[in-house]
Amino acid sequence: MEESVARLADAWGVATRYENADQQEVTVDTEVVVKVLAQFGVDASTEDSVARELAAVEQRREQETLPPTIVIREYETYDLRGPATIELEDGTVEHTERHLPDSLPLGWHRIRTETQTITLAVAPRTLPDVPHAWGWMLQLYAARSKDSWGMGDFADLATIARRSSLELDAGVVLVNPVQAPSPTHPVERSPYSPTSRRFANPLYLRITDTAEFLQACPRTRQLIRDLRPANEDLIDYDAIWDAKKQALELLFPGGDIEMDADLEAFATYCALAEIHGKNWRAWPRDREDPPAERVAFYAWLQHLCTRQLQDVRLAAHEAGMAVGVIHDLPVGVDPGGADTFADPDVFAIDVTVGAPPDAFSADGQGWGLPPWRPDKLAETGYRPFRQVLRSVLKHADGIRIDHVAGLWRLWWIPPGEPPSRGTYVYYDADAMLGVLALEAFRAGAVVVGEDLGTVEPVVTKTLQENGMLTSAVLYFQRDYYASGHPLIPPAQWNPNQMASISTHDLPTAATFFAGDDGPDFDELMRQEGIDPADRVAGAHELLAHAPCALVLTSPQDALRETRQPNVPGTIDEHPNWRIPLPVPLDDLFPRVRDITRPLRSRGR
Repeated sequence: MEESVARLADAWGVATRYENADQQEVTVDTEVVVKVLAQFGVDASTEDSVARELAAVEQRREQETLPPTIVIREYETYDLRGPATIELEDGTVEHTERHLPDSLPLGWHRIRTETQTITLAVAPRTLPDVPHAWGWMLQLYAARSKDSWGMGDFADLATIARRSSLELDAGVVLVNPVQAPSPTHPVERSPYSPTSRRFANPLYLRITDTAEFLQACPRTRQLIRDLRPANEDLIDYDAIWDAKKQALELLFPGGDIEMDADLEAFATYCALAEIHGKNWRAWPRDREDPPAERVAFYAWLQHLCTRQLQDVRLAAHEAGMAVGVIHDLPVGVDPGGADTFADPDVFAIDVTVGAPPDAFSADGQGWGLPPWRPDKLAETGYRPFRQVLRSVLKHADGIRIDHVAGLWRLWWIPPGEPPSRGTYVYYDADAMLGVLALEAFRAGAVVVGEDLGTVEPVVTKTLQENGMLTSAVLYFQRDYYASGHPLIPPAQWNPNQMASISTHDLPTAATFFAGDDGPDFDELMRQEGIDPADRVAGAHELLAHAPCALVLTSPQDALRETRQPNVPGTIDEHPNWRIPLPVPLDDLFPRVRDITRPLRSRGR
């Protein structure tokens, strides 16, 4: 039976063995494979059911001569195995006897055969070169100004883009995910666990910049100003949301609010979550529809977010940023949140993704985020992936894909199992990359893949071949194949990377270089002509020596902050995602001028 289960698993892209972080082959327990197959609606629990499922696979292969979605690159052809009609995105119709012509334009098209209707994507072979620039890796909530309501907001982001360009010659700002959490208490602190990856977080709205506030009567404006929460030692998301929501309710114009089906589904979820809680899977089946005005309110908030995010991008462009604002895309969403509510069938809703056991976590990791089903992605023409990309790229100059290896495979942990008892499920990486390349090309956007940790070499290689940047962190730039794992001089780093000193999940530069690993860098700094007496400043100089397209530091590192934004594996032991910068935004720029000087001089 195990051999038959392995054949069935292979047909569904479920791994029965994999290579761990130590390059050792691990055989996945058959019980785990059976549980993962069940998430596809595949019954592999008995010999008879496995035989039936294998027969069904063979029958589908005979009936479906072509995949439901075909993704090719520009100037490529494809064997359709018979005559077909090609309906191009612009309405043009072409006919072929067997092969797709190699002259099809970039875009989303449709193929019709006698038995199938197929989605066709034609993607660019590679993305354009990325301009060389330095800039910030920013936790926006931490960057508070005198006008902030307890946390950094979209107006603060526009200020950072504008002043960083005009005063510090910065060309890029990478901002933490600003996707929407559920509008319930407690407000989700982590920007990497949103309720939706398709809609924005209204906690980042600058209330006093909205047209509705500026047009309000003096009494209303004063009432709203009086709601402003103080800037506390730690960011209090619940208090901030209560204040902003009350202010926005005072400003809400009511009436009909423009919304498409996707926005209506999101706004409906928000209105229902206020009543029943954030997990729609626990809502009563006989629930009533939410008040129409409340649905309109949440739709209106998204229009406000769109306007302010567009203002951010405009500020970066008008200030002359070489790249602009790159937005971060988290790897998943809350299992009971808005995206799974709107489109439950495309998710393996009872699965959580994570990572297998490795040196970082001996028990593996479970992230509490459900994955997309690869079969449903293909059946829908990659619609969910397209929607997510477009929602970010409509107000971004670039996108960073968190855990980009997930375009190839994800570690699925079936219900009832610990993180160590999961397995990899494979995705069509060629199709996923093609969709990403097409959407980014159309948006004129830079793509950065976060390929840190245990990642197959094909991931980094393929991303760079597609004109996408991969990630380099100063702490980890070592030759792991050489004895003693010596540090790699920055001049030898790959140019097709976005380099940084640290990340939000690692110790800040001030903490790291004061620790046990700090002295390792002294000799490298001397080799590079840098005085190691001040290792934090030296780290910025090392970064400036790298030929990478983008080099980023964080305000925390530039300000010598010792508190780490997030400590993975902790919940209440550390104030994750709640630590503001040690100085107000208004004081940031003169404070970081000296330490960022090497980055500003890079390439001159």
